[in-house]
Amino acid sequence: MPCSFIPPYLLRRIAALTGDLRASASCSRTLSIDEDLRQRRARAGRAPVPPPPSTASTRIISHAGNTEQLPGRVARVDGEPPTGDVAVDEAYEWSGQTLELFEHAFARRSVDDRGSLVLATVHYARNYDNAFWDGTHLVFGDGDNRIFERFTKPIDVFAHEFTHGVTQYSAGFHYMDQTGALNESMSDVFGSMVKQHARGETAEQADWLIGQGIFVSTVQGRALRSMLEPGTAYDDPLLGKDPQVASMTDYVNTEDDNGGVHINSGIPNRAFALLATELGGSSWERAGQIWYATLTSTEVGPDTDFLRFAEATVAAASRLYPDDLWIADRVRQAWISVDVYGSGLDALSANQPANLASQRSTQYVSVRRTGGVAGIARSYQLDLSADQEGSEVRQLLAEVERQYGEPDRSAAARRSPIPDRFVYSINYGDRKIRVGEVDLSPQLDQLIQLVVARGEEIPG
Repeated sequence: MPCSFIPPYLLRRIAALTGDLRASASCSRTLSIDEDLRQRRARAGRAPVPPPPSTASTRIISHAGNTEQLPGRVARVDGEPPTGDVAVDEAYEWSGQTLELFEHAFARRSVDDRGSLVLATVHYARNYDNAFWDGTHLVFGDGDNRIFERFTKPIDVFAHEFTHGVTQYSAGFHYMDQTGALNESMSDVFGSMVKQHARGETAEQADWLIGQGIFVSTVQGRALRSMLEPGTAYDDPLLGKDPQVASMTDYVNTEDDNGGVHINSGIPNRAFALLATELGGSSWERAGQIWYATLTSTEVGPDTDFLRFAEATVAAASRLYPDDLWIADRVRQAWISVDVYGSGLDALSANQPANLASQRSTQYVSVRRTGGVAGIARSYQLDLSADQEGSEVRQLLAEVERQYGEPDRSAAARRSPIPDRFVYSINYGDRKIRVGEVDLSPQLDQLIQLVVARGEEIPG
């Protein structure tokens, strides 16, 4: 379940810069590495998390030596003194703080609740502008020192990636659209709690910033995201303005970034921050208990959307605090504040992008591929009247339509999206099919390959 910290849209924007060639080159290289990682993991499949250790060890911090080889050489394990390598020692300290919060507040033993080893690798690649969880390892780059500092610097970046593992072994939220945004939000929520716990802060005292310190001092921004005020974390001439949204009224429908998982996660993020602040005290004492109980309950699963998750949190609050119904009411009010309960839900249908296929003649079929770690989008179009084997493509289209039935199959992609995998949109006349690569039928896969091979790449 590979998930990276820096959104691909931000890496692409920096990669396009001409004013800072080093930052541009670093982000371009990061995008390329992320894409290569996705391809390798797709071929190899997901390796299991290591079994519980036979000793008292809980973590191993490794040093990749600025190569792309994982896990690298062992640099520090439990009980060893600081090494003097800042990144190694930060990863060691933050892993301890993260394990402590999950065990003491939620009685959870590591990512899988079985006490598996935490495997973290630092100094990954050269000037690598990201951090990610690849299903077995937590991996951190050193940054380019032009825009991004080392990714081990903020404690919540480490805890964010760790929580992707927790989500993988609990609700297993698919990494697309609202479920993907929930996946990202869980990592921000628990990442912020780990930071607050390490600082001894109450919810009222917390800054609710994610990735504070990840930018170099010349960047005009406080952090990568703000949970309490999504969309306000940065506003920089080079980076642009933080695009996160704070309510369903502004929900962004997009095929990029796996359906805007890093943008729309601001909605559940704000709901949690509002609730924790309203309840008072430490965020992990009541609000955190409700979120963890929901994440690990049978009421949520891979396809859970915002509304179903909100309903599950209200139910969890009622179960956990049956003698204090005010708490469940505060949970409901938090979701109302971000329009998950209320008219904001109507924005989903009102803001749906126009079906581009309806604007094309039926002699054309187009394929748009988005997603992957890098979030790069590519589009191809085939003119069937000009293709010498157009009849083959038309036959495949007929078979695909019989398989997928209704004209709009967007729901198909929600059934089994997987983080770091591609999503395909196929447009033909008034037909639009959207499906994740792992759900492709043989006929649809063949159709896509034909359009990509024989068609022409088009902008967007």
